[in-house]
Amino acid sequence: MRLIMLGPPGSGKGTQAQALIEKYGIPQVSTGDILRASIKAGAELGLKAKAFMDAGQLVPDDVIIGIIRERLAADDCRRGYLFDGFPRTSAQAEALDKMLAERDEALDHVVCIEVPDANIVGRLTGRLTCPNCGAMFHVKTMPPKQAGVCDRCGGKLIVRDDDKEETIRKRLNAYHGQTAPLIAYYENKKLLRRIDGVGAPADIGQRVAAVFE
Repeated sequence: MRLIMLGPPGSGKGTQAQALIEKYGIPQVSTGDILRASIKAGAELGLKAKAFMDAGQLVPDDVIIGIIRERLAADDCRRGYLFDGFPRTSAQAEALDKMLAERDEALDHVVCIEVPDANIVGRLTGRLTCPNCGAMFHVKTMPPKQAGVCDRCGGKLIVRDDDKEETIRKRLNAYHGQTAPLIAYYENKKLLRRIDGVGAPADIGQRVAAVFE
């Protein structure tokens, strides 16, 4: 099974991706993880990427594709893989198609978890985090036993900058602007599978599973 997982921040994409990874026994291919591993290993492409990153520049597509190509050559990718955070642009999607064709492979599905922005804002703005132990709560769905106090360690709970409404809306706008061309690209190729991401994780999981049946 060869998949791409799309979804805005706070959509529950990570939970559904993990379920698919476990179900099909395939690895999650994340460009961020691959870049960090390649840099740590001192690999040629990793060092090339690091030079761009240190200069505050985007890593060029040819370097990203090269690192992806090396990752897919690993034994654990023989049964398939799930891309998370890649591709990010139509140009990367086209380069990925070309690379997979060279490997005599093709994508099976592009799963897009869709949640209205209002729901996402509601989910994320209610999050509370403990800076001491990292425990997370939600004012509505999983409130702490004592308001503002961590159940685990007694630390004072905070609202992270990432979980403030203004920041969330900026992240959502960036996601939509970046992902809209990708959605159109894969829709034209008849690969896009739209999933209603509103509801309990188990219910969403059933909708995702139905795509493969």
